[in-house]
Amino acid sequence: MSDLISITDLVVDFDTKRGTLHAVRGVSLDIAAGESVGIVGESGSGKTVFSRAAMGLLRGNRVHRTGKIIFEGTDLRTLDNEQVREYWGTKIAMVFQDPMTALNPVRRIGSQMSESLVKRLGMSKEDAKKRSIELLSQVRLPEPELALTKYPHQLSGGMRQRVMIAMSIACNPKLLFADEPTTALDVTVQAQVLELLADLRKDMGMAMVIVTHDLGVVAGYTDRIAVMYGGEIVELATTTDLFADVKMPYTEALMNAIPRIDRKRGSSLAAIEGMPPDPITTHTGCAFAARCPYAQQKCRDQHPELVDAGNGHMYRCFFPIGGK
Repeated sequence: MSDLISITDLVVDFDTKRGTLHAVRGVSLDIAAGESVGIVGESGSGKTVFSRAAMGLLRGNRVHRTGKIIFEGTDLRTLDNEQVREYWGTKIAMVFQDPMTALNPVRRIGSQMSESLVKRLGMSKEDAKKRSIELLSQVRLPEPELALTKYPHQLSGGMRQRVMIAMSIACNPKLLFADEPTTALDVTVQAQVLELLADLRKDMGMAMVIVTHDLGVVAGYTDRIAVMYGGEIVELATTTDLFADVKMPYTEALMNAIPRIDRKRGSSLAAIEGMPPDPITTHTGCAFAARCPYAQQKCRDQHPELVDAGNGHMYRCFFPIGGK
């Protein structure tokens, strides 16, 4: 598979009253056409900022970006607002984290869905309505024609998420970012949404990036997983290799935090001790050193680079689990 998007040494900083916030610190990631990639990490790890920067959404005087974002041969970072807007929806799309806030609360679903079809694809209002019904049927929303007449608050969380997915695929994008697509949904609906996204990716042949804090969410739905911490990728591997041979202690901690049905009843859930690093500060050593049970003095003094363990399994650690 050829690379659909190639992101090289992406840095994203924000000007704040406290100082410069270093949200993304030199991240590189290639995504092939049709590939599914998971980006996993705690809140504040930089995963959402990275995905939005990759789309070209983060702009303004207080945002500073460096690096390259090559999508089908074009560096999106060099495009102006009007030029990059031509890519949104038709080539790159996003399912935003909270459909209740992403959808306009005072406009009916049909109006919001038709807007992009009319503006981006030049459809008539009647054709846009027909296409909207087709899209809602495609995402398995019951009574799609009736749903067009409703406001967001009249739909359940799972139904709103399906509407967001339908809107994101309306213009047949080649790359879809799904930012925490199962947040606030119950377990049954989570599984339905993930299965839906997997089926749409296969049917449409598009690449997909699932952004989440939960390794369990991406376990069965991705080809590769990138684990982020402190604005950096700390481990990158195929999904199979990551679960079979974890290298980074932070990844191990995320895995241990996944609730398991085989644990003894009444036992406490595993938690990662300590707090994530302050994004205002600059890391002297490993960003995870203060919370890592395996950390040594070298970890606090030197910043580890990504190491290739073979088969594309990369990790950022001086003392990996299981040795080198």
